[in-house]
Amino acid sequence: MQKRSWVNRLLLIVIAISNLAVNPGAASASNLDPLPVSETSPPPGPDRFSVIAVEYTAFEWHLLTWQGKRFACSVIVDHESMPLPGEVYRDCGEDIYDVWITQPPCTLNDIKNCKGYYAVLIDSEPKEKEIALELPAASAWVSLEDCEPVYSTSTNICETKPTLVITGMEPLPNESIIRIEGTYNGESFFCEDTDTCKFRIPETDEDGANVEFWAYSTYGDSSIIYDAQVRVQLVDEGDPDQLYWYVDVLSSQWQGHVVASCSESWDIFPPVGGTPQWLSTPTQSEDLSSDIPYTYLAANLILQGAVDAGSCPDGGLSPGNVANQCGLEKSRDAVEAWQNQFDDLIISTAKDTGVPARLLKSLFARESQFWPGIFQALGDVGLGQLTENGADTALFWNRSFFNQFCPLVMDSETCGEGYANLDEEVQVELRRALVGSVNATCEECPLGLDLSQAHFSVGVFAHTMIANCEQAGQVIYNYTGNSPGEVASYEDLWKFTLVNYNAGGGCLAEAITAAQGISGLPLTWESVSPHLLGACSGAVDYVNDIGQ
Repeated sequence: MQKRSWVNRLLLIVIAISNLAVNPGAASASNLDPLPVSETSPPPGPDRFSVIAVEYTAFEWHLLTWQGKRFACSVIVDHESMPLPGEVYRDCGEDIYDVWITQPPCTLNDIKNCKGYYAVLIDSEPKEKEIALELPAASAWVSLEDCEPVYSTSTNICETKPTLVITGMEPLPNESIIRIEGTYNGESFFCEDTDTCKFRIPETDEDGANVEFWAYSTYGDSSIIYDAQVRVQLVDEGDPDQLYWYVDVLSSQWQGHVVASCSESWDIFPPVGGTPQWLSTPTQSEDLSSDIPYTYLAANLILQGAVDAGSCPDGGLSPGNVANQCGLEKSRDAVEAWQNQFDDLIISTAKDTGVPARLLKSLFARESQFWPGIFQALGDVGLGQLTENGADTALFWNRSFFNQFCPLVMDSETCGEGYANLDEEVQVELRRALVGSVNATCEECPLGLDLSQAHFSVGVFAHTMIANCEQAGQVIYNYTGNSPGEVASYEDLWKFTLVNYNAGGGCLAEAITAAQGISGLPLTWESVSPHLLGACSGAVDYVNDIGQ
């Protein structure tokens, strides 16, 4: 049977009546003109529990003393095995429990000297018990109508004045959404007798407008309150017939294409009209292609026999296993084909994760020249040269990725504890497994590489980059007291993320602290980069190389 909150039902009726009194047309409100109300009452929130009866077998155990075989207590359990320590504590009390868990094992050939208690199964019988279950709650989602996503700029283009769509969803059968309610920039609205609320949204400034929204259900409760930040920018090129709008939505409930990665956690929109080229995602792999003569990549192709440079001096290789000029010429076509073979996968990964495709490709070029094995240091592995420290960042700061990866290595119970709560040795095993997953080195494979492993690693590095932008944002908040979007631009936040990826959060924190003390806020790459000193200084060239 279901337990419903009649108080919440009554509250819902009162809200509906009061709103009808404010606006008699409320019952027929539907789409582009949600009805304003003078004040919106807070929704009750989810209140869903179901009590179900479960049949089970109850087993009765008696604890008896070894000395004298005297009855000590009775323990009732719902499993065939011996009572668990917690069950002994529950039914027998602390004194018996303390003896039970500390008593030495008893050997059958020396029973007369045994201490403590032993358990005897006395009886079993079928029984029934009630269990309270929390039922899935109603939810609400936000989308746009008649707008086209632009993946290269991670925004939406609308050729007519944009329409925001809020849709309620009810997961329980025989129940439905009956009302959508919320506020837009502080002004209350609602749509009655519907699960969908649509309304035109006006142009905003660059910071956008705040939207709160929730859904009421026939169950007698509501969803939680969700929020979104919506930015609408009119583009007027002088022709009244060619007006269009750029629209960006930041919300956990967004149902459109993946927004620019990290925008929501940084609390900042990408630049109006699109990001700089190095932070963009082309629609076609041809636009991502490159033809850079990588000497390390060429050397590996020569060493693995993919390129015949036998006619070159020293077989086409210079000391240190880099290709000489002749080796580069011999391997030119193979190097170009190799560095572009991942382009389609990089673009699809960018669309799935929101991590810019050009950023990913530039990262791979800088880190490994697209050779997905062990590059320079033994601990740096794969296309993006992942280390154990980098794996720690990915698993700690990107919870959704941890939830995807952990079950590939550990059992569900262990993974359910969360990375931060795992024992150190378990964390080490997970980190090493993640590093191993991006290492395509394979002695038995053609060219010494398992390319399916390299393909898998592209997604791993995208999720690792998301983890780094989360950590970089937290570092900025910790050392400025402001959200990242309040103190730095979208582009500079990505540069700070690259510092975090390359040199670590400690280097980023030191540079931000020094820059803030000298230049104050806002933080820019130009004000922060001079303070990357000593062991952190290599991050400057690293960021400048990728972020251009």
